Amino acid sequence: MREQRKRLVGVVTSDKMDKTVIVEVTTTKRHPVYGKVMRLRKKYKAHDEANECQIGDRVQIIESAPISRHKRFAVVSILERAK
Repeated sequence: MREQRKRLVGVVTSDKMDKTVIVEVTTTKRHPVYGKVMRLRKKYKAHDEANECQIGDRVQIIESAPISRHKRFAVVSILERAK
């Protein structure tokens, strides 16, 4: 049985590299002791083969085999274009 690959939704914060974008994914988590809801942000480098993502785009990324030293995700689709 094959494991499901992670699918994350985030916003492109940088598109300056060739075929690579930086995607910031925001998740919410409850603090284990105090119960306060915290907003956590994490940045992922994702492969963008066609260089079509722009800063501010909402994209879906999927876990993939290592593409380079830091790239472990690839852009699947652009959900919403930047305004």
